[in-house]
Amino acid sequence: MHDQLRAGAAVYNDGHYHAAHDAWEEHWLDLESGTDDEQLLHGLIQLSGAVFHAHRGNWQGTVGLADSARGYLDGLPATYRGVALASLRDYLASLSADPELIERRSPVRIEHDGVTPTLDSLDVAETGIAAVTLAQEFGYDEGPIERARTYARRDLEDGDDDSRFISLLFDFVREEKHRGIVYQRLSEHAGKRQAREEDVEGLFSDLE
Repeated sequence: MHDQLRAGAAVYNDGHYHAAHDAWEEHWLDLESGTDDEQLLHGLIQLSGAVFHAHRGNWQGTVGLADSARGYLDGLPATYRGVALASLRDYLASLSADPELIERRSPVRIEHDGVTPTLDSLDVAETGIAAVTLAQEFGYDEGPIERARTYARRDLEDGDDDSRFISLLFDFVREEKHRGIVYQRLSEHAGKRQAREEDVEGLFSDLE
């Protein structure tokens, strides 16, 4: 859950409010309703939705989501799972009372483990989650991203810290202006590696 929390916080803190919920949602759906972990993720998802709707001028939706988010977070400690909740609850109360606050003040940022994560600060595993989230948000096929995550993880486990797939995932997440070009290169390299692995598997299956 740590990686999902941090990846989602970074996506949110970098201004991708709609996308942020995707980093949390898959894990949230597997949790038992009413548990502290479920309440935390549910509250964060509703927070990102409230900020997203506020930016779009949907004041009624903003108030509803802000109130809902507060309800999920209110029963948790001031800091839970490393997430500083007091500032989030205060902001949600202000946003609920005055949704047009978004036009005068930047949204609250999410603090995790004493820092404010951004896309530039994520490690390999967290970057992989953020990459899939951003691919979903911006309409890229997730297949090559998922394969690149798998290859990056394998390379890291094998001690290859300079893996091409690690570099490409970092670039896809961090280089917004060049994301399309990076995605193309990432897809090409993932496709080549997949083909090589399938060739090897086919060779050994022929020998059986």
